[in-house]
Amino acid sequence: VPIADEYPEKFDRLLCGGIWCIVQLDYEVEGDNNFGIEDIDGNPLRSKQKKQKDISPISIRKLTPIQMPHIDIDELKQGRTAFTKDEWLDIILRSTGMEPDEFTYREKWLLLTRMIPLVENNFNLCELGPRSTGKSHLYKEISPNSILISGGQTTVANLFYNMGRKTVGLVGLWDCVAFDEVAGIKFKDKDGIQIMKDYMASGSFARGKEEKAATASMVFVGNINQSVDVLLKTSSLFAPFPQEMGTDTAFLDRMHCYLPGWEIPKFRPEHFTDDYGFISDYLAEFIRELRKEQYGDAFDHYFRLGRNLNQRDTIAVRRMIDGYLKLMYPNGEFTKEELEEIIQIALEMRRRVKEQLKKLGGMEFYDVNFSYIDLEDMSEHYVSVPEQGGGKLIPDGMCNPGQVYTVSKGKSGMIGVFRLESQMLPGNGKIERTGLGSDSKCKEAVNTAFNYLKANGNRISGSISTSTKDYIINYQDLQGIGMTDKLALPTLIALCSIALGKPVVSNLAVLGDITISGTMIKVDELANTLQVCLDSGAKKVLIPSTSFVDFASVPADLMSAFQLIPYQSAEDAVFKALGVE
Repeated sequence: VPIADEYPEKFDRLLCGGIWCIVQLDYEVEGDNNFGIEDIDGNPLRSKQKKQKDISPISIRKLTPIQMPHIDIDELKQGRTAFTKDEWLDIILRSTGMEPDEFTYREKWLLLTRMIPLVENNFNLCELGPRSTGKSHLYKEISPNSILISGGQTTVANLFYNMGRKTVGLVGLWDCVAFDEVAGIKFKDKDGIQIMKDYMASGSFARGKEEKAATASMVFVGNINQSVDVLLKTSSLFAPFPQEMGTDTAFLDRMHCYLPGWEIPKFRPEHFTDDYGFISDYLAEFIRELRKEQYGDAFDHYFRLGRNLNQRDTIAVRRMIDGYLKLMYPNGEFTKEELEEIIQIALEMRRRVKEQLKKLGGMEFYDVNFSYIDLEDMSEHYVSVPEQGGGKLIPDGMCNPGQVYTVSKGKSGMIGVFRLESQMLPGNGKIERTGLGSDSKCKEAVNTAFNYLKANGNRISGSISTSTKDYIINYQDLQGIGMTDKLALPTLIALCSIALGKPVVSNLAVLGDITISGTMIKVDELANTLQVCLDSGAKKVLIPSTSFVDFASVPADLMSAFQLIPYQSAEDAVFKALGVE
């Protein structure tokens, strides 16, 4: 179809992929080869085709692009100076369809965080939260440069590189690849997650004989089915991920940012704007153009990151700072206070990842106390995670008699908290166990405790009867990691507590175990176990004296967080647990 030369020259994107336009068409009557288009000299432009059958009867008279034909980033930077920080934040959110007046200041920043993968290369973001909070909306509707993989199922060939066709997959074609419903992420290839880990860390991957590089950011969005408090107590915030991802600390450590989706309200009609913002095409184009800019180094003029941040943490925080600055201050003009605000939220988003890694990986990820240092006065400021201050598994105050908390390694190999609750009834010396299932090792540990009490009860108290009373003990695995078999000592303490009607001391966690002869068994992985005690709310720890040799492996600040109560024997442990001197 004939078209004047000026259009491809003026709108160069017509020649590379095409753009949406409003087109005025002319229809040529038979025998007329004048298209109504004039050349430079003003003469009518006629078709050089002679045969009627070769002449297209349709011609383009006028072409008006309705999509951004090109972007002038300098115009954007200049225009930014006319807005205040709050005005600019509002207009960016309105451009994505949200009405900022309906959100709190923090919620606005969380919504803005969703846009970082669109402005930052190789940025890995995770957002898990309730349904109907618009987690996938941005990646599907707002930017034509991002793709949402619904259902989560994909292949290495589709995502990374097809060796048969020798074509790069989605990460080479799009700026952002988002996985919807993370619970359903499934690779048909066994090496899919390993290649993804490589790509998330370095931005490149090896397939066949060569290594390929790409810049696409990865986004993982999904739903949380339980409340955040329950997840924090019983498992980790990565629990909705598939098993092979959600417990793989190497994979999760590559997440730069964990966006707390539960803080964003469920969307209602009033949350959507009918006010002015940038048109989607313009927004998508300037966001894409900003991927070429680099602002993260501005941070070094005023601040330095604390010692607890390792290299991966530093990279993650710098990329987030870079992304926030591009979105909020594309002209590069911001104050120290505005930069500090961004640093605080960036540190929080990364610390949320690290806190969960600490739960899953133990002391390897112990350093979670993220901070930044003001270079002007060298003051250090620590950044916390809001949800970490919630309820604890080991409650404050005195428990009921017969209730004991113990921390040890569960069946899955992870360290967790277990609760024992007991009752005493008139009877003839039987013990009933509930909550153990068919695990023979756990049952043997309970029998060990009861038999030890039968043999040595008088050494603890003459009022403990194992012949005229029946005992019922319920065992609870509070974190779903599989019941522990280190139950002899906690069971003995629980039996003595209910038999004497005396509760254990407040905020106590029992560590260690005993054999049938009363020999003490020291604590495995003492540092990790104490860390779990701290996270669970314990303030006093009953610990065998045989574990003193492992104190060198425990960081000093972790040791100082507890009142450590050492015991020399099983009887000593019972006395100290019940607060009897």
